[in-house]
Amino acid sequence: MTAVNALVRPDRYPRSSRYDPGWVLDLDMGPHPLWLLEDLAEDLDLRPGMRVLDLGSGKGASSVFLAREYGVRVVAADWWIAPERAAAVFAEAGVAESVEAVRAEAHALPFEEGSFDAVVSIDAFEYFGTADTYLPYLLRFLRPGGQLGVATPSLTREVRELGAVPAHVERVVGWEAMAWHTAEWWRFQWATTGLVDVTSARSQPDAWQDWLLWTRACVERRPETRDARQPVIDMLAEDRGEFLTFALLTARKH
Repeated sequence: MTAVNALVRPDRYPRSSRYDPGWVLDLDMGPHPLWLLEDLAEDLDLRPGMRVLDLGSGKGASSVFLAREYGVRVVAADWWIAPERAAAVFAEAGVAESVEAVRAEAHALPFEEGSFDAVVSIDAFEYFGTADTYLPYLLRFLRPGGQLGVATPSLTREVRELGAVPAHVERVVGWEAMAWHTAEWWRFQWATTGLVDVTSARSQPDAWQDWLLWTRACVERRPETRDARQPVIDMLAEDRGEFLTFALLTARKH
């Protein structure tokens, strides 16, 4: 089995396995976004017709998945990917009527307050969401009872507890791993605000393996990226889940 074909895993990710792995790989901006979203969505209640903000939507794979799989209306917001580029992905995927592409910076969102039923963020929240003041800001855009779902890189123990970023992680991502908080850190951070009910905060036990499968498939798909991706492969192979995981977090606004 090739590394790309190994991304088809109907036993673990039945919804994601219906998508051409080459298509998902061509929209790569980090670990498999559909796997992360499919797992996260198990803890959400997404229903047809809901208006959902896909915050940090990248090249659009997660937004396509949301529209197709859950029948929601999506606003795909990203700072780095031009809306025109994302819109072309949505048109090709046949979801242009359900997904709107918007360029937006996470701290200056151009939306009306209370205008979303849910906010979802896949492999992006670590870049903008760790400040104490960010959750209260973001919740302004959710209606009462609205849902928040986040999948974000995580360490199994806080860096403060460890005393330093593990060496094999620090060599690859440096200080950025300081933002890779544990699921329990996020639970406390959100619950302490009194603004939400935290409905789930868990770590993926096999996240490092998923990430490794994805990175190897990326290299197979684009061999010219091997030198850039090999340090990530080495980091994951050395870690084997000791420190690296993903946190999956959901909450409801009061």
